[in-house]
Amino acid sequence: MFGKKKQKLRRAYNELLLQDIDNAKLGWDHARQTKAAVYDVDEELIAEVALAKARYEFLYREAKLRKVKGHIQASVLDY
Repeated sequence: MFGKKKQKLRRAYNELLLQDIDNAKLGWDHARQTKAAVYDVDEELIAEVALAKARYEFLYREAKLRKVKGHIQASVLDY
């Protein structure tokens, strides 16, 4: 009776966190591909790649702290 709503909310927010991690990984991959494709790389592009990486790593650490288990993204297996 007590705590069921809390568990339901935790599950819902964990799913949102996993979706955010997937989106951050895709964003980081896109930023790296853009950096590799551009001939003249400027500081703004380098900062964009660093920001995308930091966002992904932050969300990943948060999931690790929460001990969230999810699916393995196909792009992670490429490395």
